[in-house]
Amino acid sequence: MINIDELKFDEKGLIPAIVVDAVSKKVLTLAYMNKESLKISMEKGKTCFWSRSRQELWLKGETSGNYQNIVSITADCDKDALTVVVEKEGPACHLGTDSCFENPVWESEELHEFSYEGLMKLIEGRKTDKKEGSYTTYLFEKGLDKILKKVGEENTEVIIAAKADDKKETIYEIADLAYHVMVLMIEMGISLEDIHKELASRHVIDHKVKQEKMTK
Repeated sequence: MINIDELKFDEKGLIPAIVVDAVSKKVLTLAYMNKESLKISMEKGKTCFWSRSRQELWLKGETSGNYQNIVSITADCDKDALTVVVEKEGPACHLGTDSCFENPVWESEELHEFSYEGLMKLIEGRKTDKKEGSYTTYLFEKGLDKILKKVGEENTEVIIAAKADDKKETIYEIADLAYHVMVLMIEMGISLEDIHKELASRHVIDHKVKQEKMTK
């Protein structure tokens, strides 16, 4: 861990802070901190910035309720910029959008960025805006029983492939299973963040159990 005094603030006493979603890894916003707001952020475990427009401290979520709970703060190699990984409690942008970065400027036709969040949105779109010929839309139209049947079938396929010690086939079947589980999640209104929080809570419990065993 480095000391705050080792960070390089600019001539106005500010350092840029790139806020990243801990679940989706999506960049949420670019804000600025001074030493005081950084100390407050570390003490409260919630992002606090310096508002350049209002010239005052700004605890994100204090008025909107959209707090950002800090997972980690990391400085770059030059120690003149920060990345702040957070678990957000609401939209990051004052416009009410998930991220401040919502306006595409350019995208490669050959290279396409993949994310679980993007796939979830695509699957959700097949439910809300039904597309003729879409397998995903077909699953939603058939309903929960059909979706559960496919989850069961894909789960069996994973077991068969793994039992055969076929790594390539197992990867393929796990991907199929993951997709169908995501369809189930959309059908039941379960988000990636819900799963993230559940796994995180189990990690904390597991960590505590390990500590208890070590002290005995």
